[in-house]
Order: sequence, then C-alpha cells, then structure tokens
Amino acid sequence: MDVKSSSCKRRRISHVPRMRIMDLPLMILIEILSRLSIKPIFRCKTVCKLWYNLLSYDPLFANIYQTRSLKFPCIYLFDGVGKPSILELKAEYNYYARHCNRPIQLTPEFHYPPGRVFLVGLCNGFTCFVNGSTDIEKHFVYISNPLLGEYFEVKLPEWEISVWRVTYGFCFSKASGKYKVLRFVARKVTKVSELEVYTLGVGEKWRNVGEISCPVWYDKFDKVNINGALHWMDSKKNDIIYSFDIETEKVKSLPAPPGLVTPPWNLKLVELGNYLCLTDYYNTSSTNIDIWWMKEYGVSESWTKEIILVDSIPRGMVHINFEPILMWKDGEILIQCGRKLASYNPKMKSFRVVYVYGKVITAITYTPSFYSLKTIMGDDFQVTNVYPKTQIV
Repeated sequence: MDVKSSSCKRRRISHVPRMRIMDLPLMILIEILSRLSIKPIFRCKTVCKLWYNLLSYDPLFANIYQTRSLKFPCIYLFDGVGKPSILELKAEYNYYARHCNRPIQLTPEFHYPPGRVFLVGLCNGFTCFVNGSTDIEKHFVYISNPLLGEYFEVKLPEWEISVWRVTYGFCFSKASGKYKVLRFVARKVTKVSELEVYTLGVGEKWRNVGEISCPVWYDKFDKVNINGALHWMDSKKNDIIYSFDIETEKVKSLPAPPGLVTPPWNLKLVELGNYLCLTDYYNTSSTNIDIWWMKEYGVSESWTKEIILVDSIPRGMVHINFEPILMWKDGEILIQCGRKLASYNPKMKSFRVVYVYGKVITAITYTPSFYSLKTIMGDDFQVTNVYPKTQIV
C-alpha cells in the first residue's frame, strides 16, 4: 500500500462520527443507569442537569431501578441512635470477606432531639421513625429519605390526659400511590384503642377512623406490608393475625397457622418472597425453629411449615432472637440472629455466616429511592436537608 492511499484511509476513519453516551436513546440510557450501584448513581447526578433530573424525578428510571433491585436487594442497618447505613447485596457480594462488605455510611446524622430512636417502618426507600418513648407526651415522629438526607417532622395531635400509650405504623398503598402513618391510641380506662391515620401529602391532619377492639403491643407492631395491608399479631392470642387494609382503612383478621403452641410474644410476622410468614422469634426449643408460609393469602389451609434444625445453626446464634429478613441468592433466606447475619439454604438445610463490616443492630429490607420527599408532599412543602443531595460517604 502506497503512502497516498494509507493517508486517505486514515482521513476517512477520522471523519467517522463518534457515538457519545448523550446521543443514546433515553430508554437505553435509563437501562444503563439502572444497573449501577448507589455510589455511581450519585456521581452520575453531578454530570449534568439532564442526568440529575432523570435520576431524581423520572418515574421510568425509578420503576426499572426498583424492579432490578429486587433481585439484588439492599439492607437498611439501623443502630437506634439515628446513624443508619445501607448494605448492597449485589451479585458479587462475598459471604466471607469482611473488608469488602462495607455498608454505605449515611452521614451526618439527623438533627432531632436527643434520645432513643425507634424504626416504625420503611416503604419504597422512605422511613418513618419515632424519637422518644411513645407513652409520654414529648415524643416525635419523622419521615425521611435517608439516602438523600431529607426529613421532616410529622405534626402530632394534641396529647390528651386519658392517653395511656400510642403505637405507630407506616404503610404504602399501590392502588392510590399514597403513604400513610397509623397511630393506635390506647386509653387508660377503656381497653379499646382508637385508630388515627395521617396521609402524606394530603394536608397536615390526622383522621380518626374509629375504634378497634384488637390489641396492639407497644414494641410488637410488625412492619409487614403485603397484599395491600399492614399486619400484626394479637398480643395475647397466637391464633389471630390482624390486618389494616391500606386502601379501605378497615381492620380485618386472618387465621394463624393451626395448632400453634408457641406463645404470641415469641412469634414474629415477616414477609418473604411476597408471602406472609410467621416464625419463632426467640428460639426456646432445643430441637428446631419453625417458619410458617401462607402460600395463598387469607386461606387457613395454605399454611406450610419449614423446619430448621437447631444443630444446623452456626455457633453463637442459638437461643437468641431469630428474624428472617428476605429471600436472596437462589432462594436462600437471609436471617438476623442477634447482631449477626446468616444465610439459610432450604434445599441443603445448611447455614452460612454472612460477614458485614461493623455491627448489625436492626436489619430490614430496603429499596433505594432517589426521589425527594417533595414528590409526595408537594414542591412548596419544607423539608430539612442534612447534607447535599449528591453526597454519600
């Protein structure tokens, strides 16, 4: 090849237009971005205004990201003093490598009054928590997006002298797209509680939806939001499960597994694989732990039992609280035992310790949300930012 023809070829190649990522169709761009983990997404939000708006407000990105995150979920780690962190369980997550499994630290902490913090519930990346004891007047309820460092205080009804204690719940309605905070008010004289509901983004009023005869424990209100309802156990009986229909705001009852002998204070309601489950919360048996699955919602005969032999549980995790968190990695069940995590394989009937960098106090399934609280409360609503929206440590 002579010099002249080689030079012409180089000029033709140099004039071929290069494809830039900004030139990609929007759907392809969203597909690419939705596959990123949390930290790279925050870096992408700083690239340009288009990407910032896409990652912060576009419902298509939010829906694709949430659907994909179900396969590789996150764990929200709560320490009880308001310094949460997030652990991503990606495909490359290593069971055994402590130094690789570092949670994302969400700092600085929220600026609320000092005191114990209780996690009420978590829906679509938004959390509800209580600051202080709920049997006294001076307690506070907050809604937050911990990933963006946003929060606001929910204005509570005026405290009445007849109130004995209150219990809170947090739920989301897929039908209406509304988030609701529940408030069960127990009075000193009567045993009947009153139910009050606060709907986020619909004024700042609590609505009294009537009395309910079912009891709610102060520290045993379960965070199980499934089939459009929030669920909890009876505080004295082990044969009844109560549910609050988020759309109709009616309280109903469901049958518990037949023949249960475990007392209600040793039982825990959980959601696994979109099924309502009931498990032995405290291991008082020397032989096994039971996990009951309601395979067909509302049908008593559909309860099936998974038996976990105590001998298969890792050393140091026996005779302590036992709480399934989620299903992951080909049907394995991620379980919190005290301040440790373990993964149970139902097929092999075996456990593996899941090492996490740092201590685990409270662990709950978490779906990251890059939406501002203003998307549900309105653009004029005042929220507090404790750090810039694109900063993640």
